[in-house]
Amino acid sequence: MAEASRKSKISAARRLALKTKLLKTATVMLEDEKEQKKLKRETTLRERVPPLQLSGLSLQDLQIENLSQKVFDLKGKMKRPALKRVKISADAMLGALLGSKVKESVDFKANLKTVKKEEEKKEEVTDWRKNVEAMSGMEGRKKLFDAGQ
Repeated sequence: MAEASRKSKISAARRLALKTKLLKTATVMLEDEKEQKKLKRETTLRERVPPLQLSGLSLQDLQIENLSQKVFDLKGKMKRPALKRVKISADAMLGALLGSKVKESVDFKANLKTVKKEEEKKEEVTDWRKNVEAMSGMEGRKKLFDAGQ
């Protein structure tokens, strides 16, 4: 209750006057800051970019320069389209590349080499139980060694 009953020391009129004065000084400072930025920008542009030499050129020369500059700008902004995969037969591709010179269709498979595959030697499948006694011991090992060579 003590804080609610306590009144502010500054009157409403005085507070309003201070707010308006503060806003006015803020706008003046903002305008000054914009002006300083503009001056700084101009000085840096003067330092970095040399001035144009337009005094020796005629009106027509200036117009041609302007057109060539516009063409250069347009070429720079051009985007390449994404290429799409196209299914085309070998005959159609040769026709497109060589024109109408190729009348008959070319058979690519006829020009390929023929390769003869050697037939793998198949071992006869025999019952392993029959050879157990013959292959047992040192005699059997010798037979396997001789067969491997």
